[in-house]
Amino acid sequence: LSVTATYLLVNVSYLAVMTPKEMMTSSAVAVTWGNKVLGSWGWIMSVAAALSAFGSLNGTFFSGGRVCFVAAREGHMPDILSMAHVHRLTPSPALIFTTLISLVVLIPGDFQSIVNFFSFTAWIFYGITLSGLIYLKIKKPDLPRPYSVPIILPILVLIVATFLVLAPIIDKPQIEYLYVTLFILSGAVVYVPFIHYKLCPGLLSKLTVFLQLFLEVAPVEKNQ
Repeated sequence: LSVTATYLLVNVSYLAVMTPKEMMTSSAVAVTWGNKVLGSWGWIMSVAAALSAFGSLNGTFFSGGRVCFVAAREGHMPDILSMAHVHRLTPSPALIFTTLISLVVLIPGDFQSIVNFFSFTAWIFYGITLSGLIYLKIKKPDLPRPYSVPIILPILVLIVATFLVLAPIIDKPQIEYLYVTLFILSGAVVYVPFIHYKLCPGLLSKLTVFLQLFLEVAPVEKNQ
């Protein structure tokens, strides 16, 4: 609640100091706000924004790696991603994998495009996740749920997610949105034959053993 209140107050502060046009044309709203309010001390906002971005990057790096780690442990991704370093006990294969994917995403070099397409992709997965949540709430209402919310909340967020996915396509269609969609669907091309049906087990086993030795990793039990 306190975090939500802080975000709301920050945005109220932006609106109190800056005009809507200034907010739309600013490349960094917090920095523009700092220059107008703090004057020569406006650089403080640049430093604060950089620290905030670094903290977000750090959290995303670890959480993204853990998602791959758990998905592999459940059998949804290659086994090598479910292993941890034998000395440091970190899911290093999953962290390396997410880092490589991030580097591939950086290839275009256009920061604004990266932000736009990341948001587009993220809301697709949010929508899929919420659809699954709503389905389970309706079809399996008796499942044990340590944390539960009224079904109206995921429905509302699903509507928002659908809007945020369709709005940029309708308002300003770009071929890159098709590329993003094809990239997501390409995961099924890899998942279905190699993960679900376990095709080429010999090749995958040899590759897994090689990476185990090279990265010094070992399987981890679920309770660890």
